[in-house]
Amino acid sequence: MKNTKLILIMVIAVLIALFFAFDLQHYLSLTELKARQGQFNDYYQHNPLQTLGLFFMFYVLVTALSLPGAAIMTLAAGALFGLVTAVVLVSFASSIGATLAFLVSRYLFQDAVQNRFGNQLGAFNRGVERDGAFYLFTLRLVPLFPFFMINLLMGLTPIKARTFYWVSQAGMLAGTLVYVNAGTQLGQLESLSGILSPAILISFALLGIFPLLTRKILDSIKQQRALSHFPKPAQYDYNLIAIGAGAGGLVSTYIGAAVKARVALIEKHRMGGDCLNTGCVPSKALIRSAQRVQDMRNADAVGIPGVTPEVDFARVLESVQDIIRKVEPHDSVERYTNLGVECISGAARVISPYEVEVNGQRLTTRNIVIATGAKPQIPDIPGLDQIAYYTSDTIWTLRTHPGRLLVLGGGPIGCELGQAFARLGASVTQVLRGERLMPREDSDAAALIQQRFETEGIQVLTGHAMRRFETRNGTHRLICEHDGQETDIEFDTLLLALGRTPNTSGLGLEEVGVQLDTRGALQVDDYLRSNIPTIFGVGDVTGGYQFTHTAAHQAWYAAVNALFGRLHHFRVDNRVIPWCTFTSPEVARVGLNEQEAKRQQVPFEVTRFQMKELDRAITEREEAGFVKVLTVPGKDRILGVTIVGAHAGELLAEYVQAMKQGLGLNKILGTIHIYPTLSEANKYAAGEWKRAHTPHRLLQWVGRYHRWMRGTKATPRPQTRSADVEAEKR
Repeated sequence: MKNTKLILIMVIAVLIALFFAFDLQHYLSLTELKARQGQFNDYYQHNPLQTLGLFFMFYVLVTALSLPGAAIMTLAAGALFGLVTAVVLVSFASSIGATLAFLVSRYLFQDAVQNRFGNQLGAFNRGVERDGAFYLFTLRLVPLFPFFMINLLMGLTPIKARTFYWVSQAGMLAGTLVYVNAGTQLGQLESLSGILSPAILISFALLGIFPLLTRKILDSIKQQRALSHFPKPAQYDYNLIAIGAGAGGLVSTYIGAAVKARVALIEKHRMGGDCLNTGCVPSKALIRSAQRVQDMRNADAVGIPGVTPEVDFARVLESVQDIIRKVEPHDSVERYTNLGVECISGAARVISPYEVEVNGQRLTTRNIVIATGAKPQIPDIPGLDQIAYYTSDTIWTLRTHPGRLLVLGGGPIGCELGQAFARLGASVTQVLRGERLMPREDSDAAALIQQRFETEGIQVLTGHAMRRFETRNGTHRLICEHDGQETDIEFDTLLLALGRTPNTSGLGLEEVGVQLDTRGALQVDDYLRSNIPTIFGVGDVTGGYQFTHTAAHQAWYAAVNALFGRLHHFRVDNRVIPWCTFTSPEVARVGLNEQEAKRQQVPFEVTRFQMKELDRAITEREEAGFVKVLTVPGKDRILGVTIVGAHAGELLAEYVQAMKQGLGLNKILGTIHIYPTLSEANKYAAGEWKRAHTPHRLLQWVGRYHRWMRGTKATPRPQTRSADVEAEKR
């Protein structure tokens, strides 16, 4: 591959060198063209087909090599062949040559550019894939943009070659016509600048804007068509109604109220959504209780006799409810009412793009935000309907010892709850279809967690296909297939943790014409609009990042775009989304990890720092884990970070900010971190990167300088040389 590219570059370089060596550019000038017009005409009269063929091939070559002279050749075509023949000839020759230049640029440079700037170009690439034809057509219509630059730059984008060709063929036609027509009047032409008067340039510029205006108009027509089947109210009760009082609904209505819009928040169950009532808050409270129990068992490690405490499950789960009650005021009806949000309790249904029905009453609104979250996925396994089971939504009703707890699923929910219940005394078996826990994380992180689970007595069964449930003699069993054989797993309590499904059923969205994907997730664009322009979606219901902080992040964009979209739309920024699985140790990540970088073919370097080398981790007896940073090869720009360890979610914040603000590892290394703290791990990881990129040759010269300053001979000491060699090996 590299050899082929090198050969191609050499061929192009030779052709360009020959072009200038034989002074061919001399012939591609207006003066030379006018001087030789008679000779050209005479040759054409005697050799018409040969002249057309040679001219066509030379024009393609000049355009493909991005050589100067295409404009002169277009004039020559008009002078030689006449308007019609010249327009046809130049139109095809220029488009073919431009496409060849486009393909060469793509072959030589696209991978390097996309690998180097892929993260920054993500939104641009999506825009080109969606609207590239319009952008290219606009550029082709405006002669102020050098066509050879357009050819080369478009080769770096994802636009399809056939699209590039036909758009170029159509887009360059107007400019070709102007130049060819000028060529037919060659005797009256004094300079190239005389071809394009200011009036013509302005006309072309306006013509260039036309495709973009057309796209805007078409989008507007499309939106109006989506709304045309529904009567538009003469006036509205609200500027915005949010359905679902989780993070997405709470934040979007809070923002609306803050900018003095009239907003309503509809919730059919409890304020705060899953996060407060069945998700983040109760699970972290349970994990804390489990950690206390584990600390008591492991007290010997700090010189205190360890004990095995008797766990009262009912009291533990009641204490979780106490925590929920303490947090509830933050998301309460009273608080949001005081903020200016009208809170309505009831099941909402979207009747039209402007109407929401709740409690038998129809409310009119200019915009609707769907923030209904997701629900646990229930697998279709024979016999499951005969078993009483729990999900992450219902496990909080448990008040008795779970005994033998079977957890289905190896994702964040299954891992967090499985470990917590094991520490509280349950006998936990975790079954998953895949080959390892936490399939979204790197294998080294997952292996460390699985090792900890097994140390704590959790049985992790990977590669088990779940076939059916049975109950024999009062004992529940899950029948699985593993390595071609059936195996029975007995259990007392069952927890399903196999993912979550968007909550869109029963909302009336499909009846209104809102598009959902095959999972039932609300499909939204980069501005969080559905195909119905007055209906927006945020959070889990859109099927993307299913995190509370992501829903809150998206809610700002949805609210602002809904309320001020006529003035300006803001594209949602999902470039730096962090998350954490709150096992012990925690697993936190932002950006790419190794498996994603390999899958996306993004070049990267890996820098590691082991927590066992950190003083504070040693004093805390929390030495398990590591910081792993992916960077651009040879540079300190961060592509992604995975942290495994105590308080990893807290440690990750520094990297999140660094990636968001475009700061590299050198900036982290130059930041003072308090000693001794866990956050020093971030600085030490940056130090590991710096050591791996030490300029050894420069330091050798620096060493010579210091020896010269000491007045000693320039013979290096053996140990210094050894250190240099070891550094080179590293």
